Amino acid sequence: MSRINTNVTSLTAQRVLGQNNNSLGQSLSRLSTGLRINRGKDDPAGLIASENLRSEKSGINAALKNSERADQVVNIAEGGLQEVSNLLTELQGLLTTSANDAGLSESEKEANQLQIDSILQTIDRVAGATSFQGTKLLNGNFDYNVSNVNAGVTDINVRGAKFDGASQSVETIITQSAQQAGLLLSVGGTTLDLNGSGDNFTIEISGSLGSRELQFSSGTTVAQIEDAINAVSDVTGVTASGATNTIALESSDFGSNEFVSVTVVDDADLANGGGGNIASYTADFEDTSSLTTEGAWDSTAAANGVRDDGQDIGGTINGLQAVGRGKTLSVTSDFIDLEFTATTTASQTLGGITAFQIDGGGADFQLASNIDISGKTSLGIGDISTRKLGNTALGYLDDLGSGKSFNVVDGNNLEDAQKIVAEAIEQVSSTRGRLGAFQKNTVGATIRSLGVALENTTAAESIIRDTDFAAETASLTRNQILVQASTNTLALANQQPQQVLSLLG
Repeated sequence: MSRINTNVTSLTAQRVLGQNNNSLGQSLSRLSTGLRINRGKDDPAGLIASENLRSEKSGINAALKNSERADQVVNIAEGGLQEVSNLLTELQGLLTTSANDAGLSESEKEANQLQIDSILQTIDRVAGATSFQGTKLLNGNFDYNVSNVNAGVTDINVRGAKFDGASQSVETIITQSAQQAGLLLSVGGTTLDLNGSGDNFTIEISGSLGSRELQFSSGTTVAQIEDAINAVSDVTGVTASGATNTIALESSDFGSNEFVSVTVVDDADLANGGGGNIASYTADFEDTSSLTTEGAWDSTAAANGVRDDGQDIGGTINGLQAVGRGKTLSVTSDFIDLEFTATTTASQTLGGITAFQIDGGGADFQLASNIDISGKTSLGIGDISTRKLGNTALGYLDDLGSGKSFNVVDGNNLEDAQKIVAEAIEQVSSTRGRLGAFQKNTVGATIRSLGVALENTTAAESIIRDTDFAAETASLTRNQILVQASTNTLALANQQPQQVLSLLG
């Protein structure tokens, strides 16, 4: 064609050159920023996906920092608890030393009491001084607040609770009663009649704490037998009571770990004198309608030993199967972790009760990128001051102070004082173990999991958004060549109309 007003070839060359320049500019932009997507038009879908992944990365990074901070908080609390544990161990030794009554002077006892007072004061000081950024950790600041406590519930320990709303009601259904172990003994009257045998009636009484062999001569009264059994109850864990012609043996505590066993070593012809037998309860303890004779005193069953075991409380807490130990119910789950002890009446009354209400408190840690109840971990750290270590049945640690119920100067109930210290040691050790498990399993596993998630999320975002330099440098070279070719072609296209002049001669 020989037209000069419109140079279509030049227009085509200009369009192609513009496209190639745009492609070259895009390659240069990607290589200079390192990003394949610099603006929405580069890849709209990819931009949306990469922005979502970047948001997830930010949340994961924050959760990692939260987990590390939680670990630091628990480390500080553990340090304080370790010192309290050492002090309690020393306190246990002081009580044992102070029980050596005949070998101690009054001044030594007073010196021991001074040490005990100092230990109690130090425990309270540690409880009040252990803190993280000014927040007290061991003074009950991170304990859970409870209200509306049922009269049948004592010694509440809420270790963790997550719930929506201002409070959480703890609903319990008791499905199995707590029972003591027990046997009923009959000697055929109010006194032993050994039929003139001249031997001693010998039995072995055993319980969860140990056993003792006791001998009784003819004419010993039921009351005297009971007194002899009760005299060694601290060794056997079995106490005796009853009417004038029967002896009711029972374990000193409740639960499946408790038992009462009676073995006849020598019946001394009691069966032919006063007679009598050993009976057990096939149903609940002291349910006389369920009494079943296990054997007479000269029976093989009596010689082999008759035993009865206690029974743990059973039930559910907020729809979860609870673990019973004696009269104590506990439940452990991601949303609720607590235990409480029921009174004897409450533990033996089947049915539902509202135990108490949790009104908040505890230490909440956000260990997941998404802010919701499943991403939150709650941890309760109780007050470890001396007025809180112990329980209602035994007493509390501050009762060991000067002038209190279990002070060593007066020698008051040192055995019970040691039980209080043992309970305090168990409580502190349990708290330390729980915090350690939280660090190792919850925080540790969370940090490892979040680290892997961060790697994978970063990799996914990189694949979508980052520049592939190998591919992009190849594209750059191609675009550079195409731009040069398009430029040369445009020059040739612009020269083409000049050939028309040759037609004008």
